[in-house]
Amino acid sequence: MAARATGSATISFGLVSIPIKLYPTVDTTKTIRFNYLAKDGSRLKQQYIRASDGEIVPNDERVQGYEFAKGQYVLFDEDELKAMRVESTNSIEITEFIPMEQVERLYIERVYYVGPDKGAGRSYHLLRAAMGTTGRAALAKYAARGKSYLVMLRQMDDGIIMEQLKHQEELRPFDEVPMEDTEINDDELKLAITIIDQVSNEKFQPEKYTDEIREKMLELIQLKIDGQDISVPPEEKAETKIIDLMEALKASVATKSQAAAVAKPVRANRKASARKASRKS
Repeated sequence: MAARATGSATISFGLVSIPIKLYPTVDTTKTIRFNYLAKDGSRLKQQYIRASDGEIVPNDERVQGYEFAKGQYVLFDEDELKAMRVESTNSIEITEFIPMEQVERLYIERVYYVGPDKGAGRSYHLLRAAMGTTGRAALAKYAARGKSYLVMLRQMDDGIIMEQLKHQEELRPFDEVPMEDTEINDDELKLAITIIDQVSNEKFQPEKYTDEIREKMLELIQLKIDGQDISVPPEEKAETKIIDLMEALKASVATKSQAAAVAKPVRANRKASARKASRKS
């Protein structure tokens, strides 16, 4: 099933304009959602209640306000709010090209696939090829839906993706995280590296991992659809243990080594069985 575009824009690349369409990277149809219902199965509607007297406030009596001090608001009407919104030009204006590895992953907020609009295939693929050849990504300003966004365009396979980035002022500096000073023991470091080496892979293989909680939820939902009751299993409290770090590292290395030793004979037996079967055939 072909992806459905959620928006359109124009990339400004020097004096070149590239009409594009934006596509979601996430399949939201896979999300499990629950609705609030009355006990008779009727859908519920949300309403706004005035905190001062508990009365329902209709749409035409609602205004928006900004809390400038605790419990103090300045109110805005629709015209004032409209005046503050950024004009939605849907223009993605490239300002500079930078090495992709310069952008820390914590800046990434949302990702979109970018596809060429009609007639823009040549200029689209020229930009993609140029970024791929130089190993650089494009930083750009994007005005849409009344807001201004910082985005990064980069090559991905035979296409381009757009990553919506957080602005610097939206992020907390890491030095706000409480951290105690400590020294790294060389022997502990060697053991930790050994554990990493034992379970390392040179390739990211996302197909190896599934959302096990989602699968379990779907199983339970199906039981409920089929008229069966589902119950909460008794909660098992994990036993709290104070473990010596060095002993825990040694035990981890030993466990991985034993698992590898068991796996080798199994693989060898499978190969031997396959050779025997091929001779028979």
